[in-house]
Amino acid sequence: MELRPWLLLVVVAIVVSISADGGTVINVKNYGAHGNGANDDSKPLMAAWKAACGSAGAVTMVVTPGTYYIGPVQFHGPCKASSLTFQLQGSTLKAATDLSKFGNDWIEFGWVNGLTVTGGTIDGQGAASWPFNKCPVRKDCKVLPTSVLFVNNQNTVVRDVTSVNPKFFHMALLTVKNIRMSGLKISAPSNSPNTDGIHIERSSGIQITDTRISTGDDCISIGQGNDNVQIARVQCGPGHGMSVGSLGRYASEGDVTRVHVRDMTFTGTTNGVRIKTWENSPSKSHAAHMVFENMVMKDVQNPIIIDQKYCPYYNCEHKYVSGVTIQDIQFKNIKGTAATQVAVLLRCGVPCQGLVLQDVDLRYKGQGGTLAKCENAKAKYVGNQFPKPCP
Repeated sequence: MELRPWLLLVVVAIVVSISADGGTVINVKNYGAHGNGANDDSKPLMAAWKAACGSAGAVTMVVTPGTYYIGPVQFHGPCKASSLTFQLQGSTLKAATDLSKFGNDWIEFGWVNGLTVTGGTIDGQGAASWPFNKCPVRKDCKVLPTSVLFVNNQNTVVRDVTSVNPKFFHMALLTVKNIRMSGLKISAPSNSPNTDGIHIERSSGIQITDTRISTGDDCISIGQGNDNVQIARVQCGPGHGMSVGSLGRYASEGDVTRVHVRDMTFTGTTNGVRIKTWENSPSKSHAAHMVFENMVMKDVQNPIIIDQKYCPYYNCEHKYVSGVTIQDIQFKNIKGTAATQVAVLLRCGVPCQGLVLQDVDLRYKGQGGTLAKCENAKAKYVGNQFPKPCP
């Protein structure tokens, strides 16, 4: 049937509405989404995204209250929209559990300038997949899908999002420029494998603030090729702490520079602030110009650690020192309690350069005091030091 012009206008009005501020609003329910937690809503959400991405001006894609069961989805640009908001209005995105449906990630936002993702819950339903994750013990493991991947985006905001039980990482940033993340709540059991909270790689202009992360791996992991990373007011634990690395495992890795981490609290974590690099690196790189300050440690096993002999496997080769040069690293005003006696471990391969420890006060709750151990690391010590500095 041929639509008359006035009828066509009515149909368009149902699918695309105008907000009070003049922006375009795309409601996923108008594209066939059910939001009942049972029907597969993958195609309706991608159809709604296509409409939002193809609209000019300020656009909001609204995911109304409900539970949206979806498999892998790609929300890709470039988009006509000058700004595009993906708004979860108290809704939940719930992952399929059949691993055969997935590649390397579940929800992918890519090639978009001016994206905002806000509200709601992202449930990776990872518990069914964790028994199949062999990466903690095998180098040749199959990597499970990350819940949310941001790739090749610019000027992004991620705000007030909850992520639970991913199959692998909660969130990953890859070749992203200028992203602000705040108000995130990230959680998974302490024994869930490789469930890093936020993993960052080959990105710049990163800000992560006012966030709570409880997971089974690193709360935040800063991989290779990153510059200008700012992290503040993050609560971490349980988990493996805040890590730069691991670095130096693969050829042609980029440097990691200008990292500033402050005002973090670690509770019951394996590590506090850690730099970890592999031995036998196939190429050389730098980890440099970093400040870790105003940290509170609560029963943390390794509050301050540089480990240039990192290897999580049973059989590790120790033929050559790490190819990652560590320089200009400052640890300032770090206080609290350690769950082991070695509260400061500086284990460098090539001698670390320009290490500064200022006002460190870490106490062991058991018998005896805390200790510092160093290897190829000569640091400058300023202010109060407990444990005593390495000789």
